[in-house]
Amino acid sequence: MARRELITTPFTASSTADDVLKGVDLRGVRAIVTGASSGIGAETARALAAAGAEVTLAVRNPHTTGRVATLDLADRASVRRFVESWDGPLHLLVNNAGLVTGGLERTREGWELQFATNHLGHFALTTGLHDALARGAVERGEARIVVLSSTAHMRSGVDFDDLQFVRRPYDPQLAYARSKTANSLFAVEATRRWQRDGIFANAVNPGGVATGLQRNFTTAQRESLAAAEAAGVFSYKTVAQGAATSIVAAVAPELAHTGGHYLDDAQEAYTVGNDAELADHPHGVKEWALDPVLAERLWTASAELLRARDGETG
Repeated sequence: MARRELITTPFTASSTADDVLKGVDLRGVRAIVTGASSGIGAETARALAAAGAEVTLAVRNPHTTGRVATLDLADRASVRRFVESWDGPLHLLVNNAGLVTGGLERTREGWELQFATNHLGHFALTTGLHDALARGAVERGEARIVVLSSTAHMRSGVDFDDLQFVRRPYDPQLAYARSKTANSLFAVEATRRWQRDGIFANAVNPGGVATGLQRNFTTAQRESLAAAEAAGVFSYKTVAQGAATSIVAAVAPELAHTGGHYLDDAQEAYTVGNDAELADHPHGVKEWALDPVLAERLWTASAELLRARDGETG
């Protein structure tokens, strides 16, 4: 089967968030950015606000200025409170927050913390905000969801037989990789389910950016990152450059009314199925991160986990 033509934009790896937003007027746009107290999230929120958007910073520790709301993605009650407090339409949701652990940590439910925070927390938040996004789509013709993934997704697909690392020894790098694959799969299935509501989700790889995300890296994780840089898989970007691909997914006309894509360096990434293809396309996306069957399976599994925790039925 012939590959379809990939979506391209005028921007590159060196473009900044402000470059993407030059001349863009976002007045009237209501946006939420998770993990916006520092790093890529803070830069994404700043750039959107500078273009006129009304941005709510959803952060775990609200020690910053602007429209701030407390949100702990690993805490179901915190996510529920945030959703219940949201009033009115939502036009843009940027699921930026992420967590890396140096060892095995679990939530109160017993869920592995990286999967619980990076995927399940955002899953609960986004599904809880569906109606607000649908109202936003009615107002502006579409609503967008931006989900931050990572090159790390190439290390592993989602292990549906052991989502919480109960059966196998814990590897924090593997756990992070699974959560980043899950982020991409979420964008695929959210678009399939919600595009008729005018809601479209895309996953982005911001590239290598030195942020607080690396503070818990083990020696092995740091060595792995250095090896990937040496192999040319990525080169370090500034925070402004790292936020650019998120902004592309949020505002670029090339991505209007389309979703389920994975973006890297401001372009849609080439899908690779094996290491030989990866050698030719180091900024690609693995097939397992875009597989619609796996995306639907993950959605179902995630919903079941949340229902079991909340004591819901049906």
